[in-house]
Amino acid sequence: MTSSTQVAPGVTAAGGLSAADGQIPGVSPLQDSGARVKRYTALAVMLVPLAGFALAVRQLVLGEFAVTDLVLFAVFYFLHMGGITMGFHRYLAHKTFRTSKWFEGLLLICGSMAAQGPIMFWVTTHRRHHLYSDQKGDPHSPNLAGTGLFAKLRGLWYAHMPWMLAPDTSGWTFFAPDVLRDRRLFFYHRTYAWWIVLGLVLPAAIGGVASGSWHGAWNGLLFGGFARIFLANQAAWCVGSVCHMFGGRPFKTDDNSANNWPVAVLTFGEGLQNNHHAFPASYRHSVKWYEPDLSAWVLWTLGKGGVVWDLRSPEPAAIRKLAKQPH
Repeated sequence: MTSSTQVAPGVTAAGGLSAADGQIPGVSPLQDSGARVKRYTALAVMLVPLAGFALAVRQLVLGEFAVTDLVLFAVFYFLHMGGITMGFHRYLAHKTFRTSKWFEGLLLICGSMAAQGPIMFWVTTHRRHHLYSDQKGDPHSPNLAGTGLFAKLRGLWYAHMPWMLAPDTSGWTFFAPDVLRDRRLFFYHRTYAWWIVLGLVLPAAIGGVASGSWHGAWNGLLFGGFARIFLANQAAWCVGSVCHMFGGRPFKTDDNSANNWPVAVLTFGEGLQNNHHAFPASYRHSVKWYEPDLSAWVLWTLGKGGVVWDLRSPEPAAIRKLAKQPH
């Protein structure tokens, strides 16, 4: 592994550690203060939405909710997941399509509202995952803890959430030099916290205005804000844990990625991990027309309307080459 490794289509790692340093290329340990900040931030992302979700469940059990609250949850879930899958993932991390500045901004704002980390963290972590998928260096593989049942369960749990507590960092110049040097993209990185706040204030404001009450604003915050973040992120984190352990593997890859349909439905196609790892530069994770990939359907529709363009997808010959069974 060298610093010239390609980490995304048209993106070559610009620096990072060499293998001779005894470190994983592109990955470096955090000092005490940096490790604490990362740990406390990750714990807040895990626990604060959980508390809000618990309060939303209480409202449901007591019947203290309205249809508006459920609509807010659904709308902001769509924006949340769409921003991550189409914006952070398929647009930024893999460069599978192009779009205008205004739609780029919309995608990145919605992705930031998901509270999965700022752009540089998300992109570098994801490109690192692809470079070292299910090997030493993968930030969230469930397959590195051993072979026994308890080792597998421990690995599955680690890959779901505790990996975010690890005291290391993915190198910006190694994994995302393209994002780092783009001032427009870096603006969304710097303003990340503001977009999280917006993702909480908006549903609260809409709920308050729709009901004409503080109770409606409170429920909007709970359902469209915290419960949405909790449930959508639990689904998203299943992609790195469940979908690298359970599911179908129609394509030959160098890792344990799998297609898991329930996760794919909840994550707008992200659960089709085996397809994605076979063809990471494709805007669609679905290969068959019937595979659940809402993000691909949305992007295809937007492509017909000229909102996005240069949608990349694998050639039939490439699909046949990697398929375990004839396609």
